[in-house]
Amino acid sequence: MTRFRKIIGQIHLWLGLITGFIVLIVSITGCLFVFQKEISDLIHQKTFFVEPPAAAATLPYSTLFKKAEQTLGKDRPINFSTTYKAPDHAWEFMTYKAGDPKALTYFGTIDYYESVFINPYTGAVTGKYDYKYDFFNVVKFIHWGLLLNDTYGQPIVGYSTLIFVIMLITGMIMWWPKKWSKTNINKSFKIKWKAGFKRVVYDLHNVSGFYVMLFTLILALTGMVFAMKWFQTTVYVIASRSITPPDFKQEKSQKSIVTFNPMDKAFDTAKILLKTADRIAFSPASGADGVIYVNGIIGKETYYHADALQFDQYSGKLLHRKNYSEQNAGEKLIGMNYDIHVGAILGLPGKIIAFIASLVAASLPITGFMIWLNRKKKKSKK
Repeated sequence: MTRFRKIIGQIHLWLGLITGFIVLIVSITGCLFVFQKEISDLIHQKTFFVEPPAAAATLPYSTLFKKAEQTLGKDRPINFSTTYKAPDHAWEFMTYKAGDPKALTYFGTIDYYESVFINPYTGAVTGKYDYKYDFFNVVKFIHWGLLLNDTYGQPIVGYSTLIFVIMLITGMIMWWPKKWSKTNINKSFKIKWKAGFKRVVYDLHNVSGFYVMLFTLILALTGMVFAMKWFQTTVYVIASRSITPPDFKQEKSQKSIVTFNPMDKAFDTAKILLKTADRIAFSPASGADGVIYVNGIIGKETYYHADALQFDQYSGKLLHRKNYSEQNAGEKLIGMNYDIHVGAILGLPGKIIAFIASLVAASLPITGFMIWLNRKKKKSKK
C-alpha cells in the first residue's frame, strides 16, 4: 500500500470513528422519513380525505377559517392553511407558536404545533392533529438536529455531514482499483456472498458504498444546505453567479373600510390567478400593516415550483406577485433543496432511491466499525 493510500485510510478510519454514530442516526431517520406522506395518508385517511359531493362547490374560505378557529380555540390563532385542487382532500388549518428559544430540546422550543382538518364542502371537522408529538415529525427533528435545540443540534449534524462527505471522497479513493484487471473489477463491483462472514462485511461496506455514493453525496450536500447558513449562501452564490441576495419585496396593508370579506376576495383572486396550482398555501396577515401571503404550489408533494402573492389584509387587493419563472438559478436551486433531499423531486422513483441510499448510508458506519474491529483483533493476536 502506498503512503498516500495509508494516509487516506487513516483519515477515513478516524473520521468514521468520530462521527459514525451520528451518521447512523441521521441516515436511519432519513430512511424512516422518506415515505412519511404515504404512510400518514394511509393511517389518517379519514382525517386527511373526504368524499366530494356530485356538485363539488366549496364553502367560502372565511367560513372554513372561522370553523377552524372555533375548533382550535381563541388561544390558538391560525398561522397557515393549505387548500387543495384535488376534490377529495380535506383542507388544513395550522396553528404554531415557538417555545423557549434557549430550551435544550426540540420539545422545549415549541409551545404548540397543531392542525385541524375541515371538509371544504360541509365545514365539518374531520380531525385534529398534534404535530409536536407526531411520530414522523419527531423523526424529522432527530434527523434535523438530534432532537436538540437548533442552536446546538444543527451544527453537530451539519459538520458531521460535512465529515461524511469527506469520508465518501476518501472511501472512493480507497475503493479505486490499482489495476483494472478482471479480478480487481470483480472485487470492486461484486459482493462475494459465498465467501466468509468477514469478507461479506468488507464487500458490503466497499461495494454497496460505491453504488450509492453519488446519491448519498447529493443527500449529504442538500442536508448541509439546511444545517449551515454559510454553505447555503455558497450554493446560492455559485448557482446564481451573484453575491447579491435574492430580491424580496415586502408590501404593506393600508387601512380601509370595505363591505365584503377581504380574506375571501384574496383567496378567490388567488384561485383565478393560480389555476395550475395543486395546492394553495394561505397565511393570514400579522400586525396592523401586515399582508396576506399566498403561494400557489405546482405538484402534489413538492414545494419548489411556487408563485408568491401578497394581498392587502383590509381590501383583499393584490399588491405584489413573484412567479417561479422570475427566480434566478440560485433561488430555484435553494427552493428545490428539500424536494431533492427527500427524493420527491423525481416522484416515487426518487423516493425509492433516497430510501435505499439512506439505508446503505446507515449500514456504512456499522460495517466500517466491524472491519476496524476485526483488524484490531488480528493485530492483537499477532
